[in-house]
Amino acid sequence: MKYVLVTGGVVSGLGKGVTASSIGVLLKACGLRVTSIKIDPYLNTDAGTMSPFEHGEVFVLDDGGEVDLDLGNYERFLDIKLTRDNNITTGKIYQASLSVKTALIYYSSYPYQFVIDRERRGDYLGKTVQVVPHITDAIQDWIERVAKTAVDGLDGPPDVCVIELGGTIGDIESMPFIEALGQFSYRVGPGNFCLIHVSLVPVLNVVGEQPLDENVKAKLSQFCHVPGENIITLYDVPNIWHIPLLLRDQKAHEAIFRVLNLSGFVENSLIFGLFLSRLAREPVLDEWTGRAELCDKLHEPVGSNYYVSIAMVGKYTGLSDSYLSVLKALLHASVACRRKLVVDWVPASDLEDATKEENLTTRFFLLQNPENYKAAWTLLKGADGVLVPGGFGDRGVQGKILAAKYARENKVPYLGICLGMQTAVLEFARSVLGFQDANSTEFDPETKSPFVIFMPELERMACVNRDLKLIWEAPCVLVNPDKVALLESAGMSFTGKDESGQRMEIIELPDHPFFIGAQFHPEFKSRPGSPSALFVGLIAAATGQLDAFLEKASIMHDVSKSETKKCTHNPSMKSNISKSTKGITNGHTNGFPEQNMYGIDNGLHKGHTNGPLNGIHKGLTNGSLNGIHAGRVTVSVNGVHKEHLNGSLNGIHSEYCNGYGNGSINGVYQKEYANGSLNGVYSDHIHTNGSLNGIYSNGNGNGFHY
Repeated sequence: MKYVLVTGGVVSGLGKGVTASSIGVLLKACGLRVTSIKIDPYLNTDAGTMSPFEHGEVFVLDDGGEVDLDLGNYERFLDIKLTRDNNITTGKIYQASLSVKTALIYYSSYPYQFVIDRERRGDYLGKTVQVVPHITDAIQDWIERVAKTAVDGLDGPPDVCVIELGGTIGDIESMPFIEALGQFSYRVGPGNFCLIHVSLVPVLNVVGEQPLDENVKAKLSQFCHVPGENIITLYDVPNIWHIPLLLRDQKAHEAIFRVLNLSGFVENSLIFGLFLSRLAREPVLDEWTGRAELCDKLHEPVGSNYYVSIAMVGKYTGLSDSYLSVLKALLHASVACRRKLVVDWVPASDLEDATKEENLTTRFFLLQNPENYKAAWTLLKGADGVLVPGGFGDRGVQGKILAAKYARENKVPYLGICLGMQTAVLEFARSVLGFQDANSTEFDPETKSPFVIFMPELERMACVNRDLKLIWEAPCVLVNPDKVALLESAGMSFTGKDESGQRMEIIELPDHPFFIGAQFHPEFKSRPGSPSALFVGLIAAATGQLDAFLEKASIMHDVSKSETKKCTHNPSMKSNISKSTKGITNGHTNGFPEQNMYGIDNGLHKGHTNGPLNGIHKGLTNGSLNGIHAGRVTVSVNGVHKEHLNGSLNGIHSEYCNGYGNGSINGVYQKEYANGSLNGVYSDHIHTNGSLNGIYSNGNGNGFHY
């Protein structure tokens, strides 16, 4: 096992997270399997209770772990799935942060973890418990255990673990981790540990970050005892996707290979030549380069038709990192739609009448008037689309309701996430149904018109960060199921529900060009080469491309005509985003090509082509790893087959799928034609193919995949 440690100096916020992610991309492009660990020295157990203004976005992992936003960068750059154990904090080391059941399993397997709990049980047999060696040993054991866990869906341990140490060298709270990592470098031995330090090098009379000249690099080499070829310059670039390319162009991978003795293995070993040639190959970044260059072109001022403006109506607009994953998902979608993204930040509270009255009052007293109300509405009305992200607490809720009202009445594309979906429901209840007092019990526990309610099985304290949860199967606050029939009678469609039919996950307005709300958080699953379908739908609708996208490319998996005729749902209940693909293309989850072009990373392929990893193939094509194949084609790994059914890894198929359902890992299928995916939730009588944590529309020919 090889380890690469990334540290930072001089000041915080230099970009260690992007650097660590980019190093991972470079090593992965060389054929290595890469995992990542982020160390946060703060005493918090995790980032879940930290203010967005304090620490930016809380990124939520597949296992529900609430972690630092840098882990979101790792997942997006490397296209991997991390767990809560990939984020180490001082709080986790000192105190068990897991459930009692899980903690007991860890205690028996990893005796140095959770130091204080072990001390209370007497596991140290009367010894004095100290930072060295007990805390430092626990840190090293944690790193060594987690580094061996595969995060790319393949068997066996990764080749390299990239570790980022948060904060700045010299911080008091970082000292136990620095000591532990110093010991760890000796523990794993020479040739298995590489240190990369990210530092600010101020150069006078220079505006912005520029490449270092040779004289400066020579001085750094001399005084820091670092070979000149190991000094890499990272400077301002048009977009962060260029960072791995900067590292490649300066041969950073060769420097890392020298330190880790990888290049020496290739020269001296013939027995393992096949394996080592994989380690030593030059980085293949053609697809990554194409995406970075495409993003650059979209920034060129070639005309207003190449721009798309999205009004982001939120509470934490003063710090863009509070919505980092939403911003990245918008970027991924805008690049897929070949448009430059412009985000207009609209503070939700500035849209409210109270702000207008406050401004009138300040004008009366001749005080400075920022005219926030007027500015907010100008931005909202000038946007091509509206996005209302998650949040909690009642501040700004009325402004979000007004934003939903404006988008609905003026046919402006709208996407509401979590609280953004709930405020859309409240606005509809007030404006269309006439319930002026419609509210959420989160904001008014005594409301007489509770259209949004707390779920009784969950504690309120467990719901403080409800809007940050990816585990949408049991969110704390949901649309009141007793009000669903009333809302549907007025024209609102609930196209996504859980298996019980009681939890509303997706809403749509069929008479609107694009008006969708999602209880879950699709932004956490968006990737540069595989953008979230909901975000692509928003951008496509905002740029007038939605119909073309739905006609020429499949946002969802393809459904053959022979399957469609067997479905018992009402075809008139189609989702706006689920029009027939007419068998034109073969889709990969969330891949979107324009016209007859092949899509970017993991895009769509036409005709009898072979698909990419996890591709979905039509006709007589041959599939790839974990592919799901239509027709009478070769099946995938460990497929389970029924009649002409093609399964996927460990697929489980329902009784009434008649050979047309496609299964996936741990898929559970409900009724008739539903096809499942990992922990998916399926509605009645649907005929869809699923994806990871997908939610599928009721009566919808093609379900959403996230």
